[in-house]
Amino acid sequence: MPMTVSIKEISADPGFGHDLPPHTLRDMLRYMMLARALDERMWVLNRAGKAPFVISCQGHEAAQVGAAFALTRGKDFILPYYRGLAMVLVMGMTPTEVMLGLFARATDPSSGGRQMPAHYGCRRLKIVTQSSPVGTQIPHAAGIGLAEKIKGGDAVVWVSFGEGTTSQGDFHEGVNLAAVHRLPVIFQCENNEYAISVHQRQQMAIGSVAERAAAYGIPGISVDGTDVLAVYEVTRRAVERARRGDGPTLIEARVVRMTAHSSDDNDRTYRPPHEITLVRHQDPIVRFVAQLREHGILSEAEEQEMRAEVKAIVDRATEEAEQAPMPEPETLYDHVYAPLRQRR
Repeated sequence: MPMTVSIKEISADPGFGHDLPPHTLRDMLRYMMLARALDERMWVLNRAGKAPFVISCQGHEAAQVGAAFALTRGKDFILPYYRGLAMVLVMGMTPTEVMLGLFARATDPSSGGRQMPAHYGCRRLKIVTQSSPVGTQIPHAAGIGLAEKIKGGDAVVWVSFGEGTTSQGDFHEGVNLAAVHRLPVIFQCENNEYAISVHQRQQMAIGSVAERAAAYGIPGISVDGTDVLAVYEVTRRAVERARRGDGPTLIEARVVRMTAHSSDDNDRTYRPPHEITLVRHQDPIVRFVAQLREHGILSEAEEQEMRAEVKAIVDRATEEAEQAPMPEPETLYDHVYAPLRQRR
């Protein structure tokens, strides 16, 4: 049977923060706020006709920040899916680099302005970009994990995806390979209950994605993905397991999708009004602020200062990226076709 960790069990621990110092807890909140502010700015830019496409991480921030703080930047590999904004920020991608991708500028580290927005990648940070067809990053993660095992290293590979992706063959093939070879891979499903417009109950007969782990003989953990510390704790354990050579873990982070699927979607056509209102009351940032206030780690003045700092960062990143040069026309075929000199 899959292991289950609930938010109630995690929060009831008398050592709030799992031995993390107060400045680290405040950093977690700062990254969550930064991801939210960047995301909200992207929507404004899209509606202003300056950005072609936005796919949101709103409601997913705690699941990603909690996981990222359990990983080691510069050592571990991550393969985020298109909602992975908060994850890539923690792992080292700057807000300006994120905006360069949104505006398709030449210095965009993900693709030099050639990928769709939210297809994050950065070689120096070991962030591996995805393809638009969902799930392709999962077997890639297993392959990187296999390479790491062959090399004798102890880096961990973290990969994320939505619950709809677990119905794809790529999910089965990647998880099965990692399980058979005991590869150091953490599979994080960010379950917001909707695969675009299709609710979870219409695509799987089980109540939890974590239950799928039993078929592969690996731990399956379902955790409240709106609690950053709960996700941090289960990911920390999964990282320890992977580094010991004990193999992969499937983590289901139960999150909320606070926006439509993307800027091209109208979720009011398939989500009842009361549900759209309800998810606004499950905001992971509001929850974490309340936790920090309760434990005397964050004052109201510190919160307001943090929000002002984040807004200034987003303003500066937007301005810098919008003013950055577009790719030169002669580079149109770069990274698409082999250079002409090689084809002659």
